[in-house]
Amino acid sequence: MGIYLVYFALLIIIPLWAQGKVKSTYNKYSKIGYSSQMTGAEVARKILNDNGLFDVQIEETRGMLSDHYDPRKKVVRLSSANYHGRSMAAAAIAAHEVGHAIQDAEAYAFLRFRHALVPVANLGSNMSFFLIIGGLLLNLSGLILFGIIFMAAAVLFQFVTLPVEFNASNRAMTQLVSTGVILNNEERSTKKVLNAAALTYVAAAVVALMELLRFVLIFLNND
Repeated sequence: MGIYLVYFALLIIIPLWAQGKVKSTYNKYSKIGYSSQMTGAEVARKILNDNGLFDVQIEETRGMLSDHYDPRKKVVRLSSANYHGRSMAAAAIAAHEVGHAIQDAEAYAFLRFRHALVPVANLGSNMSFFLIIGGLLLNLSGLILFGIIFMAAAVLFQFVTLPVEFNASNRAMTQLVSTGVILNNEERSTKKVLNAAALTYVAAAVVALMELLRFVLIFLNND
């Protein structure tokens, strides 16, 4: 019983810790300006233009930290605070999303693999739990195994996301420095923003793997 309590506590604590770290880091550096004083939208446009991606558009979107790149419409969407903001956080996040646009333009292997996994991962996320619970209630090991396979696809998606996100952050740092958006003495602070954001993906992958292993053990004990 104690082990289960620790397990479920970790499932709750890990994501909350990662989200807290992201928010505290973002709040800190969203109040700190930087040398070029460009808005996030201007940073994104400059890096896109410098890489010949004139067809990629930049749009403002609602929500806090709702920033993302839409590969279907070739649009970098930045939350209002980052679109208009002239902070170190805004510059880092804008550059990170442009990093995904550059990945898309270069047909980055992990990004293409992640896109291919989306339908299966969505199905796995929506169906796996119901299949496993149904299998346990009906005592059908085959149904449990089927659910575990679907869940494994969703977990694989989480882990494939990690190199995609870390690579986008590395590209962001390279572009910010090479284009002169930030100075060398501003690199350390920018990395803190990018590293904090990456924690959410690491936490999601760890939690997903823990859940998968739990159901695998249940299946083995039930067999």
